[in-house]
Amino acid sequence: MLFGAGVFFTDYSAKPAELAKALEDRGFESLWTPEHSHIPLSRATPMPAGMELPKKYYDVMDPFVTLTAAAMATTSLKVATGICLVAQRDPIQTAKLVASIDQVSDGRFLFGVGSGWNVEEMADHGTDFHSRHTLVRERIEAMKEIWTSPEPEFQGELVEFPPMMAWPKPVQKPHPPVHVGGSFPYGARRAVVYGDGWIPHIRRPDYPDVTDFLPDFHDLARAAGRNPEALPVTIWGTPCDMDTLRRFQDRGVSRIVAELDSTDLDGLLPELDRWAGLMTQL
Repeated sequence: MLFGAGVFFTDYSAKPAELAKALEDRGFESLWTPEHSHIPLSRATPMPAGMELPKKYYDVMDPFVTLTAAAMATTSLKVATGICLVAQRDPIQTAKLVASIDQVSDGRFLFGVGSGWNVEEMADHGTDFHSRHTLVRERIEAMKEIWTSPEPEFQGELVEFPPMMAWPKPVQKPHPPVHVGGSFPYGARRAVVYGDGWIPHIRRPDYPDVTDFLPDFHDLARAAGRNPEALPVTIWGTPCDMDTLRRFQDRGVSRIVAELDSTDLDGLLPELDRWAGLMTQL
């Protein structure tokens, strides 16, 4: 089982380069960071976990900028969006961002994606909330064409473009793995349809233990003609206790992502050391 760390990078958090180096030195496999372009002041949409929206959601930096800084400071640590709000990003420009960061990191980028939850935030980007899942699927499919074809073109219901030249292509072939975030069953189904992995969050009010759904997720994959072993499960927000880690490992979880506070590096080092100790024990 692999270990990643997730953090909202802000102007008061640890710097991406220094945190990435500290993670790599302690044996972490990957660094994940989410995104929000902005938070509308209306605040009409509740947060999925049912909690008050933390300040870091308003303040988070662009993930492609912070992850590039992290990649430049390390040699083996993978860098990942967790998650990229594809419904709010132009697919042609995003395809170039993904390919570019995969190039400069020498193939260390993981593309975590999702459909998003904030209705007003999407609306400010011209995205309709009710069609967002279709839009994300088509944008991902269109980006795959851009990454893999010398003269990509795409014709979908919501996304279309004529033949073009779009470079660079990613280092990873056919493209960086696409890990789809979302709850069971709908997020899991989307991961099976167009993803290379599934990212459920450990804390959701509609399930006590996300790993209870892993057999059902594997059944979904087999029913779609896909090999479950080719769809790794990354659990975000894992609590720091050995019993949970061993249970997740026994149930076939591929990766866990420790959720870190948006504080300075000195404040995070004890937590990183605690996780390093758990990794050693496991």
